[in-house]
Amino acid sequence: MNIRAMIVDDEPLAREKLRRYLADEKDVEVIGECSNGREAVAAIRRRQADVVFLDIQMPELDGFGVVEASDPAHLPFIVFVTAHDAYAVKAFEVHALDYLLKPFDRERLHDTLARVRKSMQRSSSDRYQDQILSLLKDLRADRKRPDRLLIRSAGRIFFLDVEEIDWVEAEGNYLSLHAGEATHLVRETMSSMEERLGPSGFVRIHRSTIVNLNRLKELRPWFEGESIAILKGGKKLPVGKSYRRKLASLTSRLS
Repeated sequence: MNIRAMIVDDEPLAREKLRRYLADEKDVEVIGECSNGREAVAAIRRRQADVVFLDIQMPELDGFGVVEASDPAHLPFIVFVTAHDAYAVKAFEVHALDYLLKPFDRERLHDTLARVRKSMQRSSSDRYQDQILSLLKDLRADRKRPDRLLIRSAGRIFFLDVEEIDWVEAEGNYLSLHAGEATHLVRETMSSMEERLGPSGFVRIHRSTIVNLNRLKELRPWFEGESIAILKGGKKLPVGKSYRRKLASLTSRLS
């Protein structure tokens, strides 16, 4: 069984070293290299690699961001590469995911590839997807609140400042992020978006709506005991009964 490998690292010397080591493995073919996270997202989307050696510490879009921006259901096997990141290494071990700790030697890479070969033979894609999602959930809980979200739209990959978002609403299997005059469609669940945005001052007011508290102008009673949230731009959004009490307790934070 031949293994098609991809190398992702922003350091040319690191890519060259890994490429030399992989050349010693008769069943491994390096089919491509990426020097940044955005290139990696696009390359992974093409689904040509069996395994990706993914550096974590990259500027702008790090290794975790690459995984978050990719479809977990179609991810190749990921070998995370990290330099002295004790927390990340512990997380990989807990979730039984492969990693290389820099600086590594040929023997360490050989051992990792042996585990990759076994995993490719015996692991189901569903099990691997669960491992990746669990890892991201744990890492996300430990990281600081996001300043920006990575958005994939119409073939583009760009960043959206969290503070620019006015509200989020569900549309089938997608979410619409409303930011001023712009609307961005992303494939994510309301629960995961609520978890990501919560520390940044966002609150869920309905099963299908999340609002930026800084955009909230007032709460107003509506027909038959219902209520609505009115944003500073005039947008009116219904408030679900189960979310009303929590929202009311947060109104003191409004300017």
